[in-house]
Amino acid sequence: MNITKNSAVTLQFKVSDTSGKLLDQSEEPISYLHGGYGNTFPKIEEALEGQAVGFATTVELAPADAFGEYNEALLQTIPKTQFPPGVKVGGQLEGRGEDGSMHVFTVTKIKGPIVHLDGNHPHAGKTLRFAVKVLEVRAASDEEVAHGHVHGAHGHHH
Repeated sequence: MNITKNSAVTLQFKVSDTSGKLLDQSEEPISYLHGGYGNTFPKIEEALEGQAVGFATTVELAPADAFGEYNEALLQTIPKTQFPPGVKVGGQLEGRGEDGSMHVFTVTKIKGPIVHLDGNHPHAGKTLRFAVKVLEVRAASDEEVAHGHVHGAHGHHH
């Protein structure tokens, strides 16, 4: 079966920067619903459209096609007194950006009584190479299409 709209696609991936440094990889296969549901980057869907099990490719994504440009407006400083004891560099929390939208913030630095937070994705502003290999392709169930994501072992769990 070839990958088309409403296919449940299972794949493995590796993400590296343009120098080849490995940034992330799937420990277990992952599944997504193909066809514009926002479950993966559009350029990756484009590269996989019409392909079958065993297909492997590497797709280079500019920041705008991946995690976006680095946004200085997502940097914040907050008094350490507003955090529970034990706040550490690398810790993450959910909060609202200055634009009011929800973001995950990472503690990047603690300097005296001030905690520095970054609401950018860790890969924002980077050109990334996604190496993907298709492991399985099947028709998605009506329920998966209605929910907009794949269910089961490598997909979403309710």
